[in-house]
Amino acid sequence: MVEHVVDSWRPLAAVLISTVAIALIVASHRRPNVREAWSVIASVGKFAIVASMLPGVLDGTEYRWSLGMVPGLDGEFVAGAEFALRADPLGMLFALLASFLWIFTAFYSAGYMRGLDEPNQTRFFASFAASLSAAIGIAFAENLVTIFVFYELLSVATYPLVAHDETDEARAAGRKYLAYTFFGGGFLVLAGTALVFVLTDTTTFGATAADLAEADPALARAAFGLLAAGFGVKAGLMPLHSWLPDAMVAPTPVSGLLHAVAVVKSGAFGVARVVLEVFEPDLVGELGVGLALAAVAAFTLTAASIIALRADRLKRRLAFSTVSQLSYIVLGLGLAGPAAVAGSGTKTVIIGGLLHIPAHAFMKLTLFFCAGFIHVETHTDYISEMDGIGKRMPLTMAAFAVAAAGMAGIPLVAGFVSKWFLLIGAVEANQAIFAVVLLISGVLNIAYFWPIVYGAFFESHDDADGKPLVEFPLGGRASGGASAGEPKAVADGGAADDAHDDDAAATDEHQEGGHHDTADHEHAGHAVHSDDQHEDHDHHGGPPPGGWERAGWTGAEGSWLMLGPILAIVAGAVVLGVVPYQAMFLELIEVITEGVVG
Repeated sequence: MVEHVVDSWRPLAAVLISTVAIALIVASHRRPNVREAWSVIASVGKFAIVASMLPGVLDGTEYRWSLGMVPGLDGEFVAGAEFALRADPLGMLFALLASFLWIFTAFYSAGYMRGLDEPNQTRFFASFAASLSAAIGIAFAENLVTIFVFYELLSVATYPLVAHDETDEARAAGRKYLAYTFFGGGFLVLAGTALVFVLTDTTTFGATAADLAEADPALARAAFGLLAAGFGVKAGLMPLHSWLPDAMVAPTPVSGLLHAVAVVKSGAFGVARVVLEVFEPDLVGELGVGLALAAVAAFTLTAASIIALRADRLKRRLAFSTVSQLSYIVLGLGLAGPAAVAGSGTKTVIIGGLLHIPAHAFMKLTLFFCAGFIHVETHTDYISEMDGIGKRMPLTMAAFAVAAAGMAGIPLVAGFVSKWFLLIGAVEANQAIFAVVLLISGVLNIAYFWPIVYGAFFESHDDADGKPLVEFPLGGRASGGASAGEPKAVADGGAADDAHDDDAAATDEHQEGGHHDTADHEHAGHAVHSDDQHEDHDHHGGPPPGGWERAGWTGAEGSWLMLGPILAIVAGAVVLGVVPYQAMFLELIEVITEGVVG
C-alpha cells in the first residue's frame, strides 16, 4: 500500500537520460566506439536511476514529478490533466525490466551492427535510445493523457528501426506498423481516454473506478473496450496483430526491442493499467468485460501457436510465438474480473499475468538474440537449414533450448512460474476452460520449438528425419520422404500454397540475411528471396560444403559482444524460474496485487 508520495526529479531523469544520449550519439557519428559507449553509459545510468527508487517503492513510497515542479510552468497539461510522472509499483515493474535489459541489448546491438556492417548505425542507436525514453515514460505515466503522449512517441521513435534497411519491404512494414499503432494509440486510446474523462472528470490512475461504477454501464463498457483494444494493438491481440510478424524485416536487436522489451510490453502494460487501476477488478467483473477480454486472449494464444507451427523462417516463428505469449499476460488480467466476482483467485491470476511480463521478456529476448547471432555467423534464417547447427554454435543453441523450454512452461525456467500461477488462478476463479486452453498452448509450444532444438543437436542437414508435428499441410516444410504423388507442404511464405495465415504472403519474402542461391536452396518448391541485401562472406545460408564445423563449448562460435548478452539473459530466465522472489520481480508484483486487491 502507498504510505506517502514524495516530489522527485528521478522519474523525469530516468526518461531524459537516454534522450540526452541521443545528442551524444549523433555527435559521435564519426567515432563508432564512442557512439556505442554513449549507448552503454545511458543504459547503465537509466537502470541505476530506476533501481534507486526500488527500495522506496517496495516500502510504500512513490516518487512523483509533474510539469508544475518546473519554475514558471503550470502543472496542468490539458484541461483536467497534468503532465506528470509517478514511480509506483506497477510502473517500476515495466521500467526496471526495460532499463535492465537495455544494458545487454546495447552490447548485443554493437556486435550485431558491426558483424553485418549495417548502414545508418548512428540513426539506429539514436532511435533505440529514443524508444527507451518513451518506454520509461509509459511506465511512469501518472494518468491516461500522459501515457497516451508517450505511447505515440514510442511509435514514432521505433518507426526508423522497423524501416531501417530502407528496402521496399522494410518501408512497407514500417508504414503498416505506423498505421496499426497510430490507429491504436491515436484513435482508440485517445477516444477511450476522453470517454473516461467525461464520465469521471479525471484521468489519473487509481482515481476513476468509483465514478465509472456510477456511470452508464454501456458507456463504461465502451470506454473499457476502446482502451483495451487500443493497447491491445501493441500487445498483438488478434485481429490487430498483423503488424508484428511484418516487423521482422527489422534487424534482430530491433526485433528484441519490439517483441520482448519495449513495444509489445507497453501494450500489455497499458492493458494492466486499464484493468487494475482505471476500472479495477471488481468493476471489470461487474461489467462482464473481463471474460470477453480473456476469451480474445485465449483465442489469440491458441491460434498464434498453430500458425507458428507452419513458419519455416525462424524469426517469423518467434514472431507468432510472441503474439501467443503476450496473450498469457492479457488472459491473466482479463480473468481478474471473473475471479473478483467468484471471490477467489484474483491475486493468483494477476500475479501470473504480471509475472509473465518479465518471464517472457527474458526468454523471448534470448530466442531473438540467438536467431540474430545465427544469422550474423552463418547467414542462416530458415529452420529447415539448421539441422546440425548445434555443432557449429553449441552455446547459442543450448541457450535457445533453455529459453524454448521456459516458453513451453517447463520447470526451472521463468515461464513455468508465471504459467503455474495462471493455471491455478483459472481453476480458483471457476474458469477451468481457460486452464485447458493453457495446457493445450503448452503442448503447441513444445510442438513448434522441439523440432528446432532436436534438429540442431541430433540431426545433420543431409539425413534429417521427418517431423510429423510440423510437416503436414500446416507444417513448415515437406519431408524428404514425400511420395511423388503427394502434395508437398511449403515453407512459410511459399507461392505454391495459399493456405497461409493472413499475414504470411506479405512478410515471408522479408529475409534478414544474404541472397540465397536459387540453384542450391529452394524451400519446398519456391526460391527464397532476401530483403536486406547484405553480402554473404562465407555462404548463403545453411551448412557450408562439408557440413557444419565443430566449434566446441569454449565460446569460439562468434563474437562475445553477442554471445555474452545471450548467456547473461538466459541465466536471468533461469534465476527467475528458480528463485523468482529473490529476483525482485515477484516481490514487486506482490506489492502491486496487495495495492489492487488488498
